[in-house]
Amino acid sequence: MSIKIWTWNVNGIRAAYPKGLGEVLINKNSPDILCLQEVKAAYSEYPKPLTEQKNYQILHAESKDKGHSGVAIFYRSDLDLKWHHLGMGIKKFDQEGRIIIACFEKYILINTYIPNGRRDHSRVDFKLEFSRALLQKALELKQEYKLPIIICGDINTAHHAIDLKNPVANKNSTGFLPHERKFLDEMQEAGFIDLFRYQHPKLVDAYTWWTFRGNCRERNIGWRIDYFWSTPDIFDLNPKCTLLPKIMGSDHCPVELKLA
Repeated sequence: MSIKIWTWNVNGIRAAYPKGLGEVLINKNSPDILCLQEVKAAYSEYPKPLTEQKNYQILHAESKDKGHSGVAIFYRSDLDLKWHHLGMGIKKFDQEGRIIIACFEKYILINTYIPNGRRDHSRVDFKLEFSRALLQKALELKQEYKLPIIICGDINTAHHAIDLKNPVANKNSTGFLPHERKFLDEMQEAGFIDLFRYQHPKLVDAYTWWTFRGNCRERNIGWRIDYFWSTPDIFDLNPKCTLLPKIMGSDHCPVELKLA
């Protein structure tokens, strides 16, 4: 059975629901698994049609700070979820609601919202500490379960100059700092593959986030900061990774991964 997985930073699940998220979940082409970041809500605050529908089960991790971060996984009710963890067992990270780990039959899926480094760079060190802990957790899961490991979500970093419209102007901006980008080099060195860029090594103007300012989405002045990274054994499942910029509802667009 083929599987369609989406990752999408919705920048507030309550705001995104009437703008397009609600339609995504009832569309004939809706994903089998939908990984959301920055839901910015307690589960009790989700739009009721989401929590009352029967087609999907919902996993939810929220931040202790009301209205911040938070991630969720919607998965079709007929899928066999073996187990799941909210967080990675490190309190200072888990209290921000940034990770759900879900084990399905053929792979382990890690949905994450990596911290933003902030304009003044005050959270860059925390961001990188979180990121390296996440990578270590993924490697431990790989060693223990011998399954493909998929890391998806808002990584909050553009890896190379091709991954944002104005790399020179943003060389000192968080999300494109050399030591932030170096972490993505470390991901590759650890064996993880950026599935979209692997399939489209030279494709330009392919972005997943646009600031709301200045009609940047219409002008396609953006960044590619939402990803599917995976261990090489994912290729046994014939992965196909695509950006979906026409799907509205947030300042990010979904990224789709199809597996055989």
